[in-house]
Amino acid sequence: MKLILASLIASAAAFAPSKVAQTSSALKAFENELGVQDPLGFFDPLGLLDDADQERFDRLRAVEIKHGRICMLGVVGYLVTYAGVRLPGAISLDGTQFADIPAGWAGSTAVPVAGALQILAFAGFLELAGWKQAEGSFPGDFSASSFPVGWSGNYDEATKEDYRAKELNQGRAAQMGMLALMVHDQLGNVDSLLSWVPKV
Repeated sequence: MKLILASLIASAAAFAPSKVAQTSSALKAFENELGVQDPLGFFDPLGLLDDADQERFDRLRAVEIKHGRICMLGVVGYLVTYAGVRLPGAISLDGTQFADIPAGWAGSTAVPVAGALQILAFAGFLELAGWKQAEGSFPGDFSASSFPVGWSGNYDEATKEDYRAKELNQGRAAQMGMLALMVHDQLGNVDSLLSWVPKV
């Protein structure tokens, strides 16, 4: 009886009027930035932007975009390797074939050390020298790079903003997707999760 009474009181408390939440200065400063979209609106549960200036916001936005882009590649790579697609030939001089490398977490430890170091060196090169942020442009605009990573067409500003918003949303979804794939991989139920992926 006590348990039932406690649960009724707790459920009634959910409908009681609550104190008005104090809005942070970050909400006022960044509520009109790209990426503040329904249904969440401005979403900063850790308070990373409390008392932040525009420079800090731009730095965090650049990191968010970069992580989103990496995770979009990661999700596609995970699904492609899970489907059984591999490069032809050997991955190392000891005769290890690309086909010998499994998908998922197991693949990360199966790559020979020299190959993993080459991947790390290439990623470091792209980070430090390859991709350059365009001065005075939005975070994630690497059109100042020696690589062809700028806009591929002549778009008006409204279209560019629409594409940028879509990239943010897709990057956020990819980060959640990559996390889910890693968790399910470790739980051992990725086969049931990806039963729809055709095998080659």
